[in-house]
Amino acid sequence: MGDVVSTHLDEGRRQHIAEKTGKVLGEFCRCYKEQYGVALFNSVRYEIEGIGGPQAQLLHRKVPLEDHVIYSGNLFQYIEENKKWRNRFCVVPHNYGLVLYENKLAYERDLQPRVLINSAGYKVLTSVDQYLELVNNSLPGVTPKSGHSPILKCPTDFPLILWHPYARHYYFCVMTGKEQEKWRAVFQDCVRHCNNGISEDSKVEAPAFTDVRMYRQSKEQYGTWDMLCGNETQVLSNLVMEELLPELRSTIGPRLKGKAPERQRTWIQISDAVYRMVYEQTKAQYDEVMAKCEQERPQMESTIRTDMDQIITSKEHLANKIRGTALWGDAGTEVCVAVAMTGSCRVITAVSPSQGFAEVREVFFKEVTDMNLNVVNEGGLEKLAEYMEKLSHLAFHPVKMQSCYEKMDQLKLEGLQQRFDVSSTSVFKQRAQIHMRQQMDDAVYTFETLLHQEVGKLQGKDDLCKSIQRILERVLKKYDYDSSTVRKKFFREALLQITIPSSPPRQELAKYQELIFEDFASFILVENTYEEVVLQSVMKDIMQAVKEAAVQRKHNLYRDSMVMHNSDPNLHLLGEGIPIDWGEEYSGQPEAEPAPDKRRRAKQVVSVIQDDEGVLPYEVATEALLQPSSPEPREP
Repeated sequence: MGDVVSTHLDEGRRQHIAEKTGKVLGEFCRCYKEQYGVALFNSVRYEIEGIGGPQAQLLHRKVPLEDHVIYSGNLFQYIEENKKWRNRFCVVPHNYGLVLYENKLAYERDLQPRVLINSAGYKVLTSVDQYLELVNNSLPGVTPKSGHSPILKCPTDFPLILWHPYARHYYFCVMTGKEQEKWRAVFQDCVRHCNNGISEDSKVEAPAFTDVRMYRQSKEQYGTWDMLCGNETQVLSNLVMEELLPELRSTIGPRLKGKAPERQRTWIQISDAVYRMVYEQTKAQYDEVMAKCEQERPQMESTIRTDMDQIITSKEHLANKIRGTALWGDAGTEVCVAVAMTGSCRVITAVSPSQGFAEVREVFFKEVTDMNLNVVNEGGLEKLAEYMEKLSHLAFHPVKMQSCYEKMDQLKLEGLQQRFDVSSTSVFKQRAQIHMRQQMDDAVYTFETLLHQEVGKLQGKDDLCKSIQRILERVLKKYDYDSSTVRKKFFREALLQITIPSSPPRQELAKYQELIFEDFASFILVENTYEEVVLQSVMKDIMQAVKEAAVQRKHNLYRDSMVMHNSDPNLHLLGEGIPIDWGEEYSGQPEAEPAPDKRRRAKQVVSVIQDDEGVLPYEVATEALLQPSSPEPREP
């Protein structure tokens, strides 16, 4: 930690930060334990009752990017140690981390990387002005005067900046607009993937944790939250920083010395240092709570299975009591009227991802059609293998998927910010984009699985061309059905977030606690039951809105009556087979290479624009923006 930062974060202040962090985490962990019991009960109940959604028609790939690199290439990074810009070789592996090496040779020799970046919570900026505006807002009252040197100078016209409200910032630049657009798409894909850091495969931990909103509501904070991004530790660190940073800003801000840019640099260093302290403490405390929950889980699950009927009866009794009160009448009427006033179809239109999914369909159709033409013109299974190798990772190609993602940038919540507590559309955009990528990969994987089954039976180019066209049409029908199901689910989730009451009457609900048997108190919460009662009422309006949207051509949704029952009973068996390696099976390549060569020639999803190390038009030795704690800083 630099001397300036150490001055402002002395032992007393560090102790205060630790105590404040411990207090916030303690309150959250109590909330988490309560939600854990409810989530465990719901998981066991769904398992016993066999509750689930409609069966998907497309296949799902288990390990999409095994042994692949998303992208690699050279770009310039601002190095804080020597206050200059230097060429760096950046690799984006299958986990979407940003890994920066001294140069390409260092990567090929498997040397230690210079920097590892987890981009959860970051924003990708392509303008220094955008960045300066965010920096000026981060420390109110501190703005450089005109004519003074800004906090950042870029040696080219094509910057790429990773900005975070709490953690350190990263500064890059490239030589051309084309490079900038490609790297921007890659960085945004990294952010999108890392933001989605809580695995949905967990049927208990994930639902319990994502009810972090219950904790925020207890602090009178309602509506959407932009910093619900990253893994559990990152989300909790953001939660702590949301409460801690305003206090530090008001106490430390006035004591910062120097010109405005210097004070801004110091504040960025302080914020990053505090974020790292909070992260380390959060990780240790959360891991401890998780271990305790896992230890208690077998006993809790045994109780749930033994007393399932009694728990359900007790919960329904509580729900009926809530429905029968004036309290529910006021809240329920308020929500339903609000939904009706907004206009269900108008809300559906506002959060509609239909254009994005239509673009996914169009990109998939175009890529397969172009491949079909190229294979016929250039000939043979060897060419098919080459093109299929590229097509198999279409969903993870940030540049080709960019047109799909950009459709969601047009999303507007017209009038909803005023009527409901919806501060930003980013939560909905990101969720829809994750769905888009998954649907694209499912379509591609289904296509290649069906084609792989047919290849051995084909005779000549004509047969191959017809087979590709037939399979494409078959997969598109499945895609239309599955994407319709996904969009309807998205509609429901988005409208629930928009229309759910923002302020549950906690004091009035407290009297219902006595209706819950003590033995079942771990699995039934009054606040959750109240919310479920409200949701059941709102859901009627939402389902009606979804049905109205289904008949609108612009949404292209299947109606509920249109169900595809086991149209391909053997297809899902094919998806359980060994992953297909087109290059190995059909391209006639030699045996596997030794490990160093294999690393050097790792398959890459996106082609490289600038592979050779470049030279900037001039060296820039601006003042240090951040003073790192070590030559190889590592992001949590």
